[in-house]
Amino acid sequence: MFPRPALARRYAVTALVLGLLASLTSGAWPGARQQPTPSHGPARVTRVPSAAGSATPLTGYAIQSSAKVTDSAAVVSSPGYPAQGWYPAGPRSTVLAALLADGVYADPFFSTDQQKIPQSDFQVPWWYRSDFTVDDTARRTYLDFSGVISAADVYVDGHQVAGADDVTGAYTHHELDVTSLVRAGTNTVAFRIRPNDPAKDLTMGWIDWLQPPPDRNMGIVRDVLVRRGGPVALRDAHVVSKLAVPSLASADLTVKAEARNDTGAPVTAQITGTVGATRFTRDVPLAAHETRAVTFSPADTPGLHLTAPEVWWPAGMGGQPLYGLDLTASVAGTTSDTAHDSFGIRDVEAPLNADGARRYRINGRRLLIKGGGWSPDEFLRWDSRYVEDRLKYARDLGLNTIRLEGHLEPDEFFDLADRYGILTLPGWECCDKWEGNVNGSGEPGDPWTAADYPVAKASMAAEAARLRDHPSVISFLIGSDFAPDAKIEKTYLDALGSADWPDPVVSAASGKSSPQLGSSGMKMTGPYDWVPPGYWYAKREGGATGFNSETSAGPSIPTLDTLRRMLTPAELDTLWKDPDARQYHRSPSPVFGTLKIYDTALAGRYGASTSLADYVRKAQLAQYENVRAQFEAYDRNATDASKPSTGVIHWMFNSGWTSLHWQLTDRCLDQGGAYFGAKKANEPLHIQYGYDNRSVAVVNNRHEAAHGLTARATLFDPDGTQRYDRTVSGVSVNGDGAHSTPLTLPSSVGGLPSTYLLRLVLTGADGKEVSRNVYWLSTRPDTLDWSHTTWYYTPTTGYADLKGLSSMAQVPVTATAATESSDGTSTTTVTLRGTGSGKTPALLTDVHLVDALGKPVLPVRWSDNEVSLWPGESVTLTATYRTADLRGSAPSVRVSGWNTPQRTVPAA
Repeated sequence: MFPRPALARRYAVTALVLGLLASLTSGAWPGARQQPTPSHGPARVTRVPSAAGSATPLTGYAIQSSAKVTDSAAVVSSPGYPAQGWYPAGPRSTVLAALLADGVYADPFFSTDQQKIPQSDFQVPWWYRSDFTVDDTARRTYLDFSGVISAADVYVDGHQVAGADDVTGAYTHHELDVTSLVRAGTNTVAFRIRPNDPAKDLTMGWIDWLQPPPDRNMGIVRDVLVRRGGPVALRDAHVVSKLAVPSLASADLTVKAEARNDTGAPVTAQITGTVGATRFTRDVPLAAHETRAVTFSPADTPGLHLTAPEVWWPAGMGGQPLYGLDLTASVAGTTSDTAHDSFGIRDVEAPLNADGARRYRINGRRLLIKGGGWSPDEFLRWDSRYVEDRLKYARDLGLNTIRLEGHLEPDEFFDLADRYGILTLPGWECCDKWEGNVNGSGEPGDPWTAADYPVAKASMAAEAARLRDHPSVISFLIGSDFAPDAKIEKTYLDALGSADWPDPVVSAASGKSSPQLGSSGMKMTGPYDWVPPGYWYAKREGGATGFNSETSAGPSIPTLDTLRRMLTPAELDTLWKDPDARQYHRSPSPVFGTLKIYDTALAGRYGASTSLADYVRKAQLAQYENVRAQFEAYDRNATDASKPSTGVIHWMFNSGWTSLHWQLTDRCLDQGGAYFGAKKANEPLHIQYGYDNRSVAVVNNRHEAAHGLTARATLFDPDGTQRYDRTVSGVSVNGDGAHSTPLTLPSSVGGLPSTYLLRLVLTGADGKEVSRNVYWLSTRPDTLDWSHTTWYYTPTTGYADLKGLSSMAQVPVTATAATESSDGTSTTTVTLRGTGSGKTPALLTDVHLVDALGKPVLPVRWSDNEVSLWPGESVTLTATYRTADLRGSAPSVRVSGWNTPQRTVPAA
């Protein structure tokens, strides 16, 4: 995840090994919905059709600890085995995920309940057993799977068909021909899964993101497919596209696949394919057991040269059209196999700029990578709707990229990213076996042995083949904190080359180099704990220069609604009273175990908290200003002539459990200061303040230039007394991330108190407001001690004085709301109006959509939120959500703010 001294790494990994376990809030999976209903019935039998080209996932398993199974493998894997007392498991399920769903253990998402789950239950192999039926044996039958954590012996109908020495590694892909074993009627597949150890196995681990699950995710987390076909199998179908850049006027497509004769006699296969309206065919003679590459290109198929192709773009830059490839292999006029592949046409480049930073270009257009680090569910449970909701959140925030450090999600994740235009940066994870061979030290994972290299190559080959045609995938990072050595790098690059990998390959997410690829062009300088907003403007360490692959100000305290779902009353009391307390919901790492750095800054800048509610409201204010500053600094500096910013990945976008740090949206999909600070910073056309030089800049993330804008900056005392006001008209700004600086605030303003407010307003040529941005600032700056910077933060020796905000008078905000529903979607429109009789503004007014019980309706996408209103001002906001998430009740809106009394109004 990030580079750190060897001792710190050792401590972090030791904490993982000791099993400081995770806890997640009751009812928080998935999203704001309830836990899956426990299932006590027998596992379902999967009916497998006979159609050539069919690929049927096994729908369920029965699982049991090998410590409780005394029967032989041959007996366990034979049809009719009773499996009495076994637990049902879903088609993609770790052991613990299945046991949680079956009610064996209490929900571990609350308090420290996960510590009550005994690790000893998972230190032995577990059996996975599934039955399927076929109507006939005329077709060939194959088992096709990956996602085994960490290794397995595989049996079919009482016979071992693969051993754990071969079926090892979470990402390796396996296809087993079981035609000779399958009988008409019921058949059985059984896996004996071995325990996982990320320090020893090329699988998955959690580093210091969260308290590691007691089973370490052992199980099967991707589909096991039963494939049927005839004598000739089609495999590895994909399309290599070459887009004309920068004209985008044409594209050349090359279709590739492998035809494999699985019989002992020669055959001739007719390979037929279509891409859109283009159809092509070829006869391919195959000797017994021969595999041949089949290629169609514009040279032999003119229709594969496209004029005016539909080009795929990231969200905010254009549309997301997809093409489809369909192939059929026929023998003697009978379909033997089929293959389908979806792909997008786009071009990605990522050269190093003059400063050595990696700069991405999509379809010839430069873009600033703005993203977040992705976490799957802690127990690797897959819920497509929950994942889709989070990707919609990323798009709502104006992000264009998600980084996956290991934990590479199933195919549907990338399908959704393609659909929503969210770029992805997949790569291997740090701080375990994947980087265990660095300098031969074996830290933190074991050194690689000869047996690891083929597993690594097979893992890379499988993931490359799976991801290469997804237009959302724009790179693969073959290292994280470290770059691979020459031998490992060659292992990866050979696999990528054989798979026709089309996109840039990056040596590491940190500022490292590998022998062939050279410099990564990225930096991993943190911070990972609290720093003040002004930090982000410094062109050093984690500041806004170059490509920072993981960085944030660390803690992100959730809303009070979420906190009450994840912690006991005693833990809530400790949260705001004791900065030195170990916080189980933060990290197993000793570095991040407490909130002391964050809490000290919160008190130093805003004043000591007087209650839990006061602590949380100050946290939301602090997180809003900090996350906003991070993205604004990178946005403003993206077009600088010297040391420009080229990319920033907020660490992290989300958490796999109910966390107190590293998240823009919490586990329950609730939204607080961090979320809306990011959303404000990433507006398409945005006015912002520079903490470094007091400039007021207009950043244009649209493609087209904007003209005739008017920028206004006004300074106020916290009580609303105006101290400065300036308006500049005729502002123009180019597109594609350019910025202009229409004005700079004076270094001093007469009568301005230590704590003051800045209101920025940008209006268009038509006089309508385009962007509004309110800051709370101090004449006393935060002071950073750069000389004592560590790998995780830069100390602050003096804090900005924002305590004057506590003196702001309570001011009312009225709200009216109404809701319209159609086709399962509801939209609630809320109008807020500042109605105070004085001059004091309502600062950071939050609107929460709630049901009849006062519980947040989630997920929800707001047009804007956490807005600041001066007396007499009004704003209209909209919230869009699934009608079903109201759970049958009428909607209401709960309005609160920094200095606004809470009230709830109906919105039906």
